[in-house]
Amino acid sequence: MECYYCKGRMIRRTAPFSANRHGYHIAWEAIPAWVCTQCGEPLFEENEVNHIQRALQQIDRETLELTSEAA
Repeated sequence: MECYYCKGRMIRRTAPFSANRHGYHIAWEAIPAWVCTQCGEPLFEENEVNHIQRALQQIDRETLELTSEAA
């Protein structure tokens, strides 16, 4: 597999992922990904992206419930 950015070689490793959303920040330190050996750019496969999206949706719901209780 070739890196989209620098055309370097991609190898299977883990990479960090973080998001700032709706009043919170979340970070995962080691998500399975393809990582460029030249520039370090990660590429997450569909399965990992789906898991991340579901986790963020659940946290969005919980955050909304938590913050609406305080109001």
